[in-house]
Amino acid sequence: MIFDFMMNDRQQALLRTIVTDYIRTAQPVGSQLIAETGRFKLSPATIRNEMVELESSGYLRQPHTSAGRVPTAKGYQFYVDHFLQAEPVSRSQERQLTAAVTAADRGEPDQLKALAKAVADLADNAVFVGFSASNLYYTGLSNLFSQPEFVEHDLVRNLSEVIDHLDRVVDEIFSVINQVDVMIGDRNPFGHDCSAIVAKYQTKTGEGLLGILGPMRMDYQNNLSLIRYSLTLVRGS
Repeated sequence: MIFDFMMNDRQQALLRTIVTDYIRTAQPVGSQLIAETGRFKLSPATIRNEMVELESSGYLRQPHTSAGRVPTAKGYQFYVDHFLQAEPVSRSQERQLTAAVTAADRGEPDQLKALAKAVADLADNAVFVGFSASNLYYTGLSNLFSQPEFVEHDLVRNLSEVIDHLDRVVDEIFSVINQVDVMIGDRNPFGHDCSAIVAKYQTKTGEGLLGILGPMRMDYQNNLSLIRYSLTLVRGS
C-alpha cells in the first residue's frame, strides 16, 4: 500500500530554507550549513534525517558530486504553491520598469519590447512577449545562458531547442493562459529543465502574453512580482 507523504511544519520550513538558499547561491545545501545558521536549533544529524525524508518523497535530490541537496521540480512546485507572497517590486525596480515604458514613445509594441528588456535585466532571465499567437518577441537570452545550470552541454542543447520552437509553444498556450501561471518541470511546455512565469496581458488594442523563462532555480518571488507589476503598467499605458 502506498501512503501519501504529509509534510510536517518542520519539514516545510526546512524545504523552504533549502529552496531559498539554493536559489540564492546555486550551491547544494547541506545539513551542516543549515545547522550552523541556528535557524532550526537542530543537530546536523536531525536535519540530515529530515532531508533524507524529503528526498525519498521526491522534493529534494542529491547531486552525485555533493553531500548537499537541491530541490526537484516537485520541491519547487511546493515552494511556489505554499510560500510565495504577493509582494510589491522594489522602488528601484518600479522606477526602472516605469522609465522603460515612458521612454518608448513609438507606440504600444515599442513599449512592450522596452518593458520586456527591462524585466529581463531585473530578472536576469529571458523574457518574451506574444503580441498574438503568431507574433513573438523575445530578449535576454544571454542572461539565461549565463546561469550556472547551463554549463552542462546537454542542458544548453535542450534549451537551444526550446528557443528554436518558442513561437510554436506560445502559439499552443496563447488561448489557454488566462492569468499568471507558474510552469515548472514537466508542467512547463517550454522545456522540462526550466521554469516559466507567463501571464495574459490586456491593453487598449487587445491581449497578449508576457513571460519570463529561466532555469528551475529562478527567483520565483522576484519574477512573479515583476510580472504582476508589468501587467499594471501595460494596462495603464
